[in-house]
Amino acid sequence: MKRRGRSRFPWRWAHAAALILVAAGGTPSALAGGVTPIDTGKLREVLASERGHVVLLNFWATWCRPCLKEIPELTALVEKHREHGLRMIAVSLDEPGDLEPVVRPFLQKWFPDFQTYLRLTPDMDGIVSVVDPAWNELLPTSYLLDREGVVRVRLQGGKSGAEFEAALLPLLDIPSAGR
Repeated sequence: MKRRGRSRFPWRWAHAAALILVAAGGTPSALAGGVTPIDTGKLREVLASERGHVVLLNFWATWCRPCLKEIPELTALVEKHREHGLRMIAVSLDEPGDLEPVVRPFLQKWFPDFQTYLRLTPDMDGIVSVVDPAWNELLPTSYLLDREGVVRVRLQGGKSGAEFEAALLPLLDIPSAGR
């Protein structure tokens, strides 16, 4: 008798490997292609591990044009303010089964250095509810968390780098004139 779900074995193996890497302190870069599957429990752990830093939590998808416009601006901001304690956690809200056929090839082509997680929850609301149970399903959506892990700002709908920076500076304790 053929085992049910056998065709999904490679995906389950990749998922298990990703969770082992994350549990062992690995980062999204620990997997080739910069994509690590993540569930709600692991997202909570990753956010908790960033306490002491200001976190830019970005939810995006390959099919979201404003998301794709934001990615280079967000990565530039993180590099600019890394020494002030800014970190970014990106989570793709593409379908969990789209890791190999869509997300990884997309990132390798357009954003080869971008590190992201990919949701494992069956619906987008599940993973976003870790920080916002009232999320309205608008993408892109980013949250700025202070050094204690508290959400202080929600930015939605494809904001500019300048808008992100204006919201970040108070959390980083940098005067706006000191850009």
